[in-house]
Amino acid sequence: MPMEFAEGAPCWADAALPDVESGKRFYGDLFGWTFDEGAGAEYGYYTQAYSHGRNVAALAPDRDGRTPTGWTVYFKARDAETVASAVRDCGGHLLVEPLSIGPFGTMTLAADPEGTVFGLWQAGTHTGFEAQGEPGTFRRTELHARDRTAVAPFYASVLRQGAADLGISAAPGNAQARFLVHFAVTDCEAAADAATRLGGRVKEEPFDTPYGRVAVLADNQGAAFAVHQG
Repeated sequence: MPMEFAEGAPCWADAALPDVESGKRFYGDLFGWTFDEGAGAEYGYYTQAYSHGRNVAALAPDRDGRTPTGWTVYFKARDAETVASAVRDCGGHLLVEPLSIGPFGTMTLAADPEGTVFGLWQAGTHTGFEAQGEPGTFRRTELHARDRTAVAPFYASVLRQGAADLGISAAPGNAQARFLVHFAVTDCEAAADAATRLGGRVKEEPFDTPYGRVAVLADNQGAAFAVHQG
């Protein structure tokens, strides 16, 4: 049965990678994901990832270098056009106007007033995560902002009730503002060791938070993400 997502809640995540086959090997080993054969050219060779047969993420080729390597989180929008207008009205801008993806749904890429990129997803036949919060699936996302007081009102207006569950923290030092996707694991240290063995690296060693133990990693192509135990 499809999961239900509140308006503005995280409902999907995908990674743009230079080499999808390499990404499949990395995440397949790290999280136990399996993958479909990938959509055709009309859908950008989008490749769905599964955990125990349930759709949990996707990988997409970054063929022209215009899309930064990394993970993008998508928030539910019942009406993509309306939410896209709110993005503009609240000081953000659109990188991709609402775009119909066949029967699957409508996708929008947006940026907040600091330039942090995120997605909006109006579901069709693809409703989003089929599992989350268990090992090998999406756990949460966190926004690292340069000025929290500047962007918090933006997300409160754009994501509405979904913004209540959005963690916003200060980006360390001169680090770029970004969304950091967290995947659930049973053992943070073991996941960090596995990522290193698979050609990735540890950006932040495992540390304790009020929500559990977290490590920030990068995959073998430089895409940053976090693993979350507890």
